[in-house]
Amino acid sequence: MLDILSRFIPKDRMSAKESMANHTSFKIGGPADVYVQPASQEEVVKIVRECRINGAPFVVLGHASNVLIPDEGLRKVVIHLYPHFNRCQLADDNTYLIADAGTPLSVIAKKAWLEGLKGLEFASGIPGTVGGAICMNAGAYGHDISEVCTDVDMLMPNGEVLTVNKDKMGFGYRTSILQENGGIVLSAKFALASGDKDDIWAYMQELNQCRRNKQPLEFPSAGSTFKRPPGYYAGKLIADCGLKGVTIGGAQVSEKHAGFVINTGNATARDVLDLMKLIQDTVQTHYDVLLEPEVRVLCNL
Repeated sequence: MLDILSRFIPKDRMSAKESMANHTSFKIGGPADVYVQPASQEEVVKIVRECRINGAPFVVLGHASNVLIPDEGLRKVVIHLYPHFNRCQLADDNTYLIADAGTPLSVIAKKAWLEGLKGLEFASGIPGTVGGAICMNAGAYGHDISEVCTDVDMLMPNGEVLTVNKDKMGFGYRTSILQENGGIVLSAKFALASGDKDDIWAYMQELNQCRRNKQPLEFPSAGSTFKRPPGYYAGKLIADCGLKGVTIGGAQVSEKHAGFVINTGNATARDVLDLMKLIQDTVQTHYDVLLEPEVRVLCNL
């Protein structure tokens, strides 16, 4: 696959046996058989097409901020949209932004602020990219990406590139149609509103300060480990079970926010999975609530 991809991808943007621990927010994960960083929609389409023609399994990652990669690595082609596939520009009447799937949310939020556009302040501190945010309808502080997304360009399993309106995206709590149809986000369009730049900046700083105060940002993690169960908050359930600070290997339930499993320095994927299972079992025993992982656990199947 390296030889095939080298026909149209520069060699400095791909490698073999690349350690994924160097590319994930968890700082966990073994080597990928093939690692490639596309820089355009055309390159993404070509890479995926060659993988399918040659029967090579593949996985697409954005900022890799919400994934857990196995210790043995990935026997796949890892298509990493970050950091090169990152165009972000104004569109239409200058109240819309179009951004490539590999663009960090912090970048589009900053771009919106610089243009005097409001609506993406909540996303400024989310450590993900546009593609991942669309796929899981990322959100924070009472807002989510579906509120501002209007259209998504996606690559379908049959190789067709479609533009899908938000009404057909199946957005819900941490979900979208992409989790069912096998589509790959290429870019997205966001409708924003004109606002005062000072007010926008102040709101962004307020939210980011709140994040720093409440979340264990000083440790590697994949963000919130579990989805919010109906009628509850995952972090509170975990804390009420007395699990704050519980450790397995190098993985720990954060003492700052029990909704986060953190890497204290040498955690393995197995440590994290075992700790997640302990959390799920304990919460189900105490409250009859099954916590569903928000972290995407990758495998080699």
